[in-house]
Amino acid sequence: MFKELNEAAMVQVIVILAAAIGSIVFSQKFFRWVAEKLPGRYKLYALASIPMLRILIIVVAVVMIIPRVVEPTFENLVAVLGAVGLALGFAFKDYVSSLIAGVVTLYEIPYRVGDWVEIDGTYGEVRSINMRTLELVTPDDTVVVIPHIKLWDRMIFNANDGSRNLQCVADFYLHPGHDGNRVRKALMDVALTSPFLKLENPVRVIAKEQLWGTRYRIRAYPVYPKDQFEFISDLTIRGKAVIMDLGVGFVSAPIGSGEKTA
Repeated sequence: MFKELNEAAMVQVIVILAAAIGSIVFSQKFFRWVAEKLPGRYKLYALASIPMLRILIIVVAVVMIIPRVVEPTFENLVAVLGAVGLALGFAFKDYVSSLIAGVVTLYEIPYRVGDWVEIDGTYGEVRSINMRTLELVTPDDTVVVIPHIKLWDRMIFNANDGSRNLQCVADFYLHPGHDGNRVRKALMDVALTSPFLKLENPVRVIAKEQLWGTRYRIRAYPVYPKDQFEFISDLTIRGKAVIMDLGVGFVSAPIGSGEKTA
């Protein structure tokens, strides 16, 4: 089945492997450079094409190497491809599933570089999308590597979905004995005077009565998604100070109260 490898064949195989590795490294750097020059969604498409190009280079390298190490008969090729498929099926089942999920990601685009997503309880910014995995940077600056296979059986929460609009929420739990209009107006002023606020997006203050008190929620958008935590902190700290100036008391939502978002 296998050819007797001479020095020329060995050199050819090594050259093909070196060329494949060099092409993968070059394509990654080149497409990232090109992506920095492109606007909007074209940048995302350029970055998303890197995993597909890597798969293509690997396939071409394998196709070029096989005739140099295997006698090119139909029976031999079928035997080699069957053995490779069987090995991949058993030994690299999850790996191959992640590769396929990575290809699906190119077309469905459930997340992009720069998106803020939550996958399997982990929230962060998508830093890169690789052939098998994506990398998230969490708010505490921890890099989390997640296989694309999570796409199959996990819910993916995308906070901004390729745009710069990311809604932030600040919650306040108040004693029910107060003037709701004054509190709502005061919290609206807090949001409108925040240096992080994106003015062209709507600002809402939502009130909901609970058995244990009144819950207020400020819903607003920061200028940049990466400022979301500073924005929420600013709303919370200044909102708390304004509520205290109004003489309104705070309460705690009881554990197991079944509170739902609104």
